[in-house]
Amino acid sequence: MEKFKFKKYYGQNFITNEEIISKIINNCNVDNNTLIVEIGPGAGILTKKLQSLNNQIICYEIDKEAKLFLNRLENEKTTIIYQDFLNSELEKDIDLTKFSNVSFIANIPYYITTPIIKKIMNMTIPIKEIVLMVQEEVANRLTSSVNNKTYGSFTVYLNYYFNTEKLFTVSRKNFKPEPKVDSAVIKLVPKKEKLFLKNEKLFFELIKDAFAQKRKTLKNNLKNYDFSKVLEVLKSNNLNENARAEEISLEIFVKIANILS
Repeated sequence: MEKFKFKKYYGQNFITNEEIISKIINNCNVDNNTLIVEIGPGAGILTKKLQSLNNQIICYEIDKEAKLFLNRLENEKTTIIYQDFLNSELEKDIDLTKFSNVSFIANIPYYITTPIIKKIMNMTIPIKEIVLMVQEEVANRLTSSVNNKTYGSFTVYLNYYFNTEKLFTVSRKNFKPEPKVDSAVIKLVPKKEKLFLKNEKLFFELIKDAFAQKRKTLKNNLKNYDFSKVLEVLKSNNLNENARAEEISLEIFVKIANILS
């Protein structure tokens, strides 16, 4: 890895500890008909371990200089496409009809975590799981729970679609170059049944507005809504008009959205 020129603008920090890689693999739930999509394989240490599962793998790597490590890993079951995943078209790059589901695995920098998740969610494919290694602070936010300072609008957004779990933390000492913060591995598994919503668009707008200014109460943040209806739901859940967004669970947000629809 000494020959490789790490690029800060790609957020490149290659993991070097194979025990952690094995731990990630052990937390994945692939079957014989699962397509594995790896985002940002880098030096290929995770790719190599994934190959032991004997599944079809497609990797998206934005940095063409990574060919130095990745070319030797390409074979009939492992395809590497040198392209930004955010600009890719998975449905065109591989015949998805051959697979019953898709597992996404990635070690990604903070600045593209949300865009990557949103892109995957917008795909018309059967997602089995999304396993991501991200900065620990981000992991805490994405898998947070109600009444927690890290609980935010994107937390609620994810909880509507997925069961989220923080699997384990990863010390910064396991990367090269060593980043300034620790990381964590999270797992997102699509819910078999989402909560019923009369109007998804209104629900997402409601969440965004509710968290617009986290220190303010819902009453202040939701001035453009019929707050008498909001208050009705709050009171039925032992909350009052001084409640803040971080105190509101997914289930209560859904009730509020439905009563407003």
